[in-house]
Amino acid sequence: MIDERTANRPDASAGSLPPTARAELAGTSWEELPHFCTGRHGVPDTPDILINVLAADRSRRVRAVGNLYRLLLHQERLFPASAPAALVVALLLDDPRTLAEDRWERRANRRSLRAELLNWLAWFADIARLDVEDGVGAARDLAAARAARPVLQDRIADFCEDDDPQVREAALAATALLLADPALASSVPRYAPAVRAVLAVSVDSYHRWIARERLAAWGEDVTGLVVAEEAHRAALDRARDLADDPFGEGREQAIRWLEEQPEDTAAPDRPGRRREDRTAPVQAAPHESAPEPPVAAPGSEAGRRGPWRIARAEERAEWDFTPYTGVGPLHFGMTLEEITGALGERPTVLSSSRHGEGHELDFADFTATGIRAIFRDSRLGCVAVNALTGPQVRLDAAPLTGCAPSQVEDWLVHRTTPRPGSLMYSPAADPVFADLGLAIRSQRAGDAVLTRPLFLHYDWLDLWHSLPSEEWNCS
Repeated sequence: MIDERTANRPDASAGSLPPTARAELAGTSWEELPHFCTGRHGVPDTPDILINVLAADRSRRVRAVGNLYRLLLHQERLFPASAPAALVVALLLDDPRTLAEDRWERRANRRSLRAELLNWLAWFADIARLDVEDGVGAARDLAAARAARPVLQDRIADFCEDDDPQVREAALAATALLLADPALASSVPRYAPAVRAVLAVSVDSYHRWIARERLAAWGEDVTGLVVAEEAHRAALDRARDLADDPFGEGREQAIRWLEEQPEDTAAPDRPGRRREDRTAPVQAAPHESAPEPPVAAPGSEAGRRGPWRIARAEERAEWDFTPYTGVGPLHFGMTLEEITGALGERPTVLSSSRHGEGHELDFADFTATGIRAIFRDSRLGCVAVNALTGPQVRLDAAPLTGCAPSQVEDWLVHRTTPRPGSLMYSPAADPVFADLGLAIRSQRAGDAVLTRPLFLHYDWLDLWHSLPSEEWNCS
């Protein structure tokens, strides 16, 4: 998240935007157009996000682009601010500052800001093709998104022949999806050849999917593209199987072949899943009871003292969480000072490690609240909730803190629709639920073992490389 204290710096003002974008920003009643978390502590409003897309500081640009995904198109949903924001984003594309290259949160390899903004517009256009029944948001927000498509296409058109192949490809992806608008159907013959020639052979699997899906919708034969994609996937699967077999013949050849393959640059949670994959999470079946906190477990009785005492239900604060945004009063991207202010408590333990010539904060324990705040680059990226004393965090009214680990895991597994990558396990066998930004670790409470939920920023799903060693030693 953006540090709100930077809002008044010169490069964070609306005056730094191109004139057309500045006029569009000023002419929109943003106070009437909330995004996913408008008004939450530490969460930037839509104008702040858009202004910081062109900030001079690269870290603020990266966070702003991440917030476009997290707050304007959260979980493939549209919000009142989504369509107006897309119109402003399209007006930023001509600015020379968008030529700056960087690594963005949701894709492999470096690319220009211009290319990534076009990828965001493609995501927006893909969601706008769906229906309210697909869970994309309110009907009025979907209508606003669809109404914006002709304007967006007009602003994107010139980039479909850009000299930068990543920009050209992203612009074609956005265009192909925007042409789902019946009002733009007459433009299909103009762009269909480029969609086949460029997108269909992209190293980005999402762009290849767009090419096949759109060309088929336009009545073109995609048999060859489908066969080639299936053969490519089969070859990858065979090579991976060989590479994973330490005694298999041809293992070294398979490893070399895999190393030579271009890296798929598609976002790991790209919106290119087929319509049947876009369904809302399936609620637990009746026989799959929700987990219950161990209020009657040994160690939770009134008056009990000692290191293993389990706080009773009435002693725990009640928190909710928003995937990839935050938990309780805490939001990812906060500094230590902001967390201290939000909790009204000073940390009891601070741990840092050497990075280069200096030290960086690794984590801070807040004993009274019962949480551990874990940092990267001095910004909050993970919140670990103490199983014995931490707040009770709930999902669909079901508790996640201080419960039987197997019960919570089973309930979460059955609650969501499984898809590739949605459920992972750490080397310590902790389940990680990618759709929720949630990991369930275990913590000892005397002779019992209880759940210690971890709420994660988007790029913290790889627990082994993200968490400090002290967290792995927590018991």
